[in-house]
Amino acid sequence: MSGGVDSSVAALLLQKQGYEVIGCHFMCWEGCDSNEDKRDAMRVAAKLGIPFRVFDFSEEYREKVFNYMIREYAAGRTPNPDVVCNSEIKFGIFLEKALFMGADFIATGHYARREEARLPLGSRASKLLEAKDKTKDQSYFLWKLTPEQISKSLFPIGDYLKSEVREIARKAGLVTADKKDSQGLCFVGKVDFQDFLREYLPTRQGSVLNSSGKILGTHDGAYFFTPGQRHGIKLGGFSEPLYVARTDRETNTVLVAEGASNPILYKKEIFISETNLSGEIPEKISARIRYRQPLQSCHIENSKVIFDFPQRGVAPGQSIVFYAGERLLGGGIIEK
Repeated sequence: MSGGVDSSVAALLLQKQGYEVIGCHFMCWEGCDSNEDKRDAMRVAAKLGIPFRVFDFSEEYREKVFNYMIREYAAGRTPNPDVVCNSEIKFGIFLEKALFMGADFIATGHYARREEARLPLGSRASKLLEAKDKTKDQSYFLWKLTPEQISKSLFPIGDYLKSEVREIARKAGLVTADKKDSQGLCFVGKVDFQDFLREYLPTRQGSVLNSSGKILGTHDGAYFFTPGQRHGIKLGGFSEPLYVARTDRETNTVLVAEGASNPILYKKEIFISETNLSGEIPEKISARIRYRQPLQSCHIENSKVIFDFPQRGVAPGQSIVFYAGERLLGGGIIEK
């Protein structure tokens, strides 16, 4: 229970379904876990009459999520810390601890759905689906979960729209009913993300180039930029906005394109690694290369993904997530 409306309603719905519910709050980063969020979570737990526990995962979070993020940026790649936090902390360390303590499941306020599929010989397998609310769907961040992790996880609000979740909270008199959603990585705070990275990565002056190799200006570190990025380039005098097309850590250069339709921003084929795919994979599937991107038709050939149409802003290090209809098939890490 983060102290937000989604996890609050998740706990309420489980309680109404007859589960014995224990509210759990994580401390993952000094300064992130505000007293207000913790207090709101405690108030909801008290309102529901359920036990409330606090877990300190700050050491594990720094090692597995924060350090990973800094390493990836230093290597010139674009990490996805939310994906790693889910697989390593929430559905990793916490799930193991919860099961050890005697829990049957863990539950979260993610917008996703779990479905049980019948297998031969009467066995079952758990699979994930997109949420009912497609504008809030968070299945993209769950692609690394294993079938075992999914089978022990519940997603109570996946069948509800966000507006319905808030209305449930209001009717139940929960203090989180109208609380604003949290945005971004809590340890970054309100500063610009590039400024945040500069606290951990040294500045290195390099050149900003166009597709002809002409130097347009300078930057203070190629790893502060990611393909598809528009803001932060800080060069003027162009008729159309500049977008980052590629970065090169070895030469410390940033290649930019003028205008969003420039061909150097697009790729039709990408290579992936660390794939996690479950079940039978249809020949024609869909994928997204960033959160909330509309699904794009594609197919997989070994470690290569071929899209029906070129994709803009393909960023090495980011997650590509695959779907068959609403079913989450899994995903991988973009290499190039």
